[in-house]
Amino acid sequence: MKQKILFLTPPFTQLNTPYPATAYLKGFLNTKNVESHQADLGIELILQLFSSKGLQKMFAQLETLDLELSANSFRIYTLQSDYIKTIDPVIRFLQNKNPTLAHSICDRTYLPEASRFSQLEDLEWAFGTMGIQDKARHLATLYLEDLGDLIKEAVDPHFGFSRYAERLGRTATHFDEIEKSLLAQNSIITNFLEEILEEKINQWEPTVVCLSVPFPGNLFGALKCGQFIKKKYPAIKIVLGGGYANTELRSLHDPRVFDFIDYISLDDGEAPMEFLLEHLNGKRIAKELKRIYLREEGKVVYCNAAKEKDVAQRETGTPDYSDFLLDEYLSVIEVANPMHRLWSDGRWNKLTLAHGCYWGKCSFCDISLDYIKNYEPLNAEILCDRIETIIAQTNQNGFHFVDEAAPPALLRDLALEIIRRKITVTWWTNIRFEKTFTADLAKLLKASGCIAVAGGLEVASDRLLAMMKKGVTVSQVAKVADAFTQAGIMVHAYLMYGFPTQTAQETIDALEMVRQLFLNEALQSGFWHRFAMTSHSPVGLNPSQFKVQRTGPAFGGFADNDLYHDDPKGANHDLFGDGLSKSLFNFMHGVGLDFPLKDWFEFKTPKTTIQSNYIENCLSGTESELPKQNAIVVWLGNMPAVNFFELTQGKKKMEMAELEFCDKKRDWQMHFPAKEAKRLMEIFPKLIIEKQAPLLYSELEKEFPALLQSKAGIQLRENGLLVL
Repeated sequence: MKQKILFLTPPFTQLNTPYPATAYLKGFLNTKNVESHQADLGIELILQLFSSKGLQKMFAQLETLDLELSANSFRIYTLQSDYIKTIDPVIRFLQNKNPTLAHSICDRTYLPEASRFSQLEDLEWAFGTMGIQDKARHLATLYLEDLGDLIKEAVDPHFGFSRYAERLGRTATHFDEIEKSLLAQNSIITNFLEEILEEKINQWEPTVVCLSVPFPGNLFGALKCGQFIKKKYPAIKIVLGGGYANTELRSLHDPRVFDFIDYISLDDGEAPMEFLLEHLNGKRIAKELKRIYLREEGKVVYCNAAKEKDVAQRETGTPDYSDFLLDEYLSVIEVANPMHRLWSDGRWNKLTLAHGCYWGKCSFCDISLDYIKNYEPLNAEILCDRIETIIAQTNQNGFHFVDEAAPPALLRDLALEIIRRKITVTWWTNIRFEKTFTADLAKLLKASGCIAVAGGLEVASDRLLAMMKKGVTVSQVAKVADAFTQAGIMVHAYLMYGFPTQTAQETIDALEMVRQLFLNEALQSGFWHRFAMTSHSPVGLNPSQFKVQRTGPAFGGFADNDLYHDDPKGANHDLFGDGLSKSLFNFMHGVGLDFPLKDWFEFKTPKTTIQSNYIENCLSGTESELPKQNAIVVWLGNMPAVNFFELTQGKKKMEMAELEFCDKKRDWQMHFPAKEAKRLMEIFPKLIIEKQAPLLYSELEKEFPALLQSKAGIQLRENGLLVL
């Protein structure tokens, strides 16, 4: 029997772009000539709910309920005709289809306003310099969030724009509460979900439905889909996979989940999908599946006896974004955090450069799991082929490289290949702040289209960074962040507090490091996360080694990932969250950088032990290390024009040459003796990024000893000569 596959992303992930997991698997099945289709149920549900018809249904339902609404929700309910009238134009505006509406939105007379707009008094200074389109997008986002508050209070307590029933999926050690919620009466949201799901099934007529669950906030929606399919289309087989299963369901033994699905797939989905299809076609027995849970005679069985290896990354195919409603996604501006804005604003094609993490040592990370520990990079040529294919497919040039940490050597090769092929790309990614990211590499990445990087500064304490096995120091992070900043690339720092044994003194010192990084403009964005202990990280696997004690939760047969713990040697970490967040919000906007650190907290804190000019001294240190002999040298500019002339000094005449350079912003000149200029003009074609092999630093040194250390070499390096 020929199988037809339907990949679904359950609600909700992002409003502005599809989650890529199904596109990856669809791309792989294309290489096997297996028919498949996909849909993002999240965006389609949002568009159905946030429409004039959807709001009319919602408000009509509220009329039938005997609810005592909060003052804010009652205000929205009272203004329902204004919301119904404005919702369709606002959605089109957020889809970039109705740009002139920005003027009406910004004059504050068009949109009905509820409690979310009270933030504007605090945010006006942050958004005051934004253009009219951005201001309008922010106001329209607040408008949607007001409606979201009403929905959460009166219609469906599980609702969230980027998650659904996340509380049920998070730390769900038992299946009881999830099952109870699944068996409860539908809300208007789950009714809409089932309508859209039925439409997709009737449209594509699949024999297999695959539900991708990247986060806890997708689990309930996925199981709700499975419940509906089981009831109405019992012949369809249902597979659940994705990041949630990979991290949370590795110890599964509660069979009740299989009342709603048929199979659970772990880790990379390509080989398990291929072998499961063979099994469904009668060509492979169940026990020879790959990383598949199923129910057999009422018990959970794990089938993993397949002898074949996983599919090599070079053979997985190009992610296929067809079937997605790419022009229907919403560009919203939720908060005044520049990196978070990239997550919610604009359409980004998501692509992985390398499977796993090339570092793979961080003690708080799930380094024991496949998606981290099995490192397999692609090469730049394959990646650029995929980039070009995806651009042609989506008509979008924006890319988010979704690696755990993009490898610097691969980024260098990819940037060279992008420039070589003259591809226009705008991209951002995660990195480690390691010294391989030199100022020259940052300039190259910028030239290839990089606009932002995010990396883990984490606790900003050298003792704790060593304990985490991050492999970086605060000083090194500062230098790398500054190199990116100087190249015109935005830098976001992932920050962490509450790591095992972290003291109050270390927390305050970390905040001082962060303050100085913003003061010296090495960082432009950041976010504090509270440390979370997970069962697959070194801390979770060996808590005593990190001086903490696991306190729960008791495993009840379903999910096993988030762990509770006591930290007897550490501070009371709960106290610091609000002050850290408040200070960082202000630092990002250049405010409060001269405030005493104690002013951010409502309790007594120790004085910092960090010197007030620590980061400044880190950044002012000069790098004297010579380039490696196997480093390559490239020129980002154009070929200069050369004009020879004669220079007279007294009775002596000297043949000289002027090299005239023309870049995107200006013209500038350099003068050399004619003989040197001729040699340099012979070398320049080898420096320009073309198809030939790049020039090695050792080769340049033979032709022009100490050129890069000379006054002329320094000028060339300031204007686009890079040593990589």
